[in-house]
Amino acid sequence: MIKFVVVEDEPLVQEIIKKILRQISVKNEENLEIVYYKKYTPELQNEIDNELYRKVYIMDIELENSISGIEIAEKIRENDWDSVIIFVTSHDSMFETVHRAMLQVFDFIEKWKNMETRLADDIQKIFNKKIDSRMLKLHGKHVDLDIYMKNILYITRDKEDRKAVIHTDTDNVSFKVSYSLTELKEMLDNRFVQTHKGCLANKKRMTEKNYAKGYFVLDNGKSVDMLSKKYRKEIDAE
Repeated sequence: MIKFVVVEDEPLVQEIIKKILRQISVKNEENLEIVYYKKYTPELQNEIDNELYRKVYIMDIELENSISGIEIAEKIRENDWDSVIIFVTSHDSMFETVHRAMLQVFDFIEKWKNMETRLADDIQKIFNKKIDSRMLKLHGKHVDLDIYMKNILYITRDKEDRKAVIHTDTDNVSFKVSYSLTELKEMLDNRFVQTHKGCLANKKRMTEKNYAKGYFVLDNGKSVDMLSKKYRKEIDAE
């Protein structure tokens, strides 16, 4: 899922952006998660710091009673070079300033020069990329791990070590981490479901489920004997 973060203080422009996002949502049959801000706030900073989602920022450059959109972009780029930034502005003279800032901006759109068409085209291009860059980030005294969620096949519990084992699709590489399955499930997105009391699995990677025999098959052909009827409702939910 892509999360859209709109930072715009002009009500009319914000309504235009809402309209475009609604149209894109219907066209792509996607329920978009969208949040709106009129200025830089602690809540917006929390959004910037949340690394679980790949985001598209649609931002005005000049904001009343706030730091500028360029300064917000600098905060984004302190740790996040994956999310997309699109600037909308009433001042075409700002292009050179944005260019010099080296913020890896996807586009710079003037509000009153074909904005609706250009912004809709940009967002559709982003959807067409179908990039899934959401990550599980574990950092602490004994772990330093950043891993794309799409590469996680399933996670089991090692009873002897009392650690979780993250099984990936990269040459059968796995990682042991000092987290419970409950803790990890809270950090993961809804593609991960409980399949057994000792297993979380990426249901997007499942190709077969056999509740009678208690196993599921992954898209790499591996069969995992950790499927319980107890969790069937969650597993089969769309």
